[in-house]
Amino acid sequence: MSSVIEPALPDAPHHEGEAHDHPTDKKFIEIAIILALITGLETWTYWWPQSWHTISLIVLIGCMVLKFVMILLYFMHLKWDSKLFSLMFYIGLVLALGVYLVALFTFQFFS
Repeated sequence: MSSVIEPALPDAPHHEGEAHDHPTDKKFIEIAIILALITGLETWTYWWPQSWHTISLIVLIGCMVLKFVMILLYFMHLKWDSKLFSLMFYIGLVLALGVYLVALFTFQFFS
């Protein structure tokens, strides 16, 4: 058994619809800059007045969700992968959140 990876055969059949476009390096750099700006906004909320607590909480949660979705779609490639992979991810996410909430209720976190 050889550990050398064989190159693809030039006459191997190519099925349309199997490949998907990935973003260019420029797009990844744009996304990284957007994520850095969002992180800067999150850091900036530290210096907001204490009276803005509710507003800063809403901004922080919004930034968290936006960054999560951007990373999920672009860096985890769920935007281009099969919908089955997205479904499996979301089912796992819902189950994990459910377990987390049950644990919080068990320790009477919300009382």
